[in-house]
This record gives sequence, C-alpha cells and structure tokens, in this order.
Amino acid sequence: MAEKLISKIRSLIDLNEEEIECINRLFKRKEIKKGDFFLVDGQVCKHAGFIEKGLIRYFINHDGEEKTYEFGKENNFVCNYESFLTQTPSTKIIQALEDSVILQISFTDLQIFYQSISQGERFGRMVIEYVFVQLLRALSSLYTDTPEYRYQKLFTDHPDLLQRVSQYHIASYVGVKPQSLSRIRRRIYNPK
Repeated sequence: MAEKLISKIRSLIDLNEEEIECINRLFKRKEIKKGDFFLVDGQVCKHAGFIEKGLIRYFINHDGEEKTYEFGKENNFVCNYESFLTQTPSTKIIQALEDSVILQISFTDLQIFYQSISQGERFGRMVIEYVFVQLLRALSSLYTDTPEYRYQKLFTDHPDLLQRVSQYHIASYVGVKPQSLSRIRRRIYNPK
C-alpha cells in the first residue's frame, strides 16, 4: 500500500516484514482537494503525514495577510510539529495547493509505531532533527538573505515548484509583494 512511505522510512532505519505490515495498518490514506486544509489556525494538529502525491504550503495569517513559510511535496512529511507534539492549538495553517494524497498517522498511533518498530524512536528522532535544522535554516534565511536570493535558492533547490506554485504564494514565501517579485524575476531573467 505505502511503498513510497516504506522506502522513505527504510532510508533512515531497517524494517522487517512484520514492521512493514504494522506501518501499513497505522498510516491511513487521506485525500485532500486543492484549496482544502490539512490543518487550520486554532485546531490541534492530530496527525503527522507523508505526502504520497501533491503539494502543500505552510503559512500563518498575520493581521489578515497570509505569510507562506514553507512548501511540502511528494516524499516529504507534513505536520505542525509544535502543535502535534504538545497537542495544543496551532497558529500555523497547512493547505493543499494541488489535489494531494497523504498517508497520515494519529498522535496515539505514532506512540504505537514507536513501541512496535524496533528502531521507531530513532526514526522519530531523525525526522525531528531534520525538521529542526530546516527550521533554523529558514529562520536564518528570513533574517539574512535578500528576497532575490531566497527566490533563486527556492528554484535552485526545487526547480519543479516554478510550474506548480502561483506567483502570489512565491512572493509570500520570498517576503515581498507580487509586484516586487515581478521586478526580481525581470532582474534575474533579463539582466542588462
């Protein structure tokens, strides 16, 4: 059922056949239509997920303005770990930008995963460490990198996003208004 998920987990830890069956039981398939939400502001994040297909964005609503701070695509995990781990209301929003298929696990079932998979807790630690490092890099970039550099880095690291993400969401991620993004793009693609 969850070949991509199993492959992703196996890239970090060893799994036997019994553990693979356990994973297939614990993770549930969820389809999210484009524009629908995996998590809304004020809701407790009850699930962590793995994006089998699709594209999502993470954002906050600050004084009525949406500020995108990350994108997630196939083979990425999706969660607001701050809300999920503490089981407190989220201040972040997670929305599908494309029709998406997510294999999700509840907080309770994740505890079963940790107990049933011999290296399950190691896997959890590795995922959280990765998320932590990514968060620190994103925070540092927000304070030290220019919008132009953030734009170029996004498409150097994820060239497929240019065709998949609207200019509005890219501008929000880079930290500029859409008009400013147009100027940045002109400077990059039509240098004088």
